[in-house]
Amino acid sequence: QVQFVESGGGLVQPGGSLRLSCIASGFTFSTAVMNWFRQAPGKERELVATVFSVGENTAYADSVKGRFTISRDNAKRTVYLQMNSLKPEDTAVYYCQARGLAYRGQGTQVTVSS
Repeated sequence: QVQFVESGGGLVQPGGSLRLSCIASGFTFSTAVMNWFRQAPGKERELVATVFSVGENTAYADSVKGRFTISRDNAKRTVYLQMNSLKPEDTAVYYCQARGLAYRGQGTQVTVSS
């Protein structure tokens, strides 16, 4: 059974940092392309960051480039999202997904507010 469990969200002031984690199970994690998405109320889902399986290359949305860093630990079946210099517009539910799989977790709420 494919499962994703996200954690690490919370309330943070503008300019602050958070580190999100997503533990995956039920598929071959080491060869999967892993994505972090976010969705804010009333807005479309946005692909935030991607980490590839080969060479662990990464890609980012323009809105987070230079502020967010995605990484993975295949031994722990975990993908991370380090978020720095957070802005109010980063407020959303963040969740991870494996490319090609329809499953997703509950997500973790990130709220950036003073």
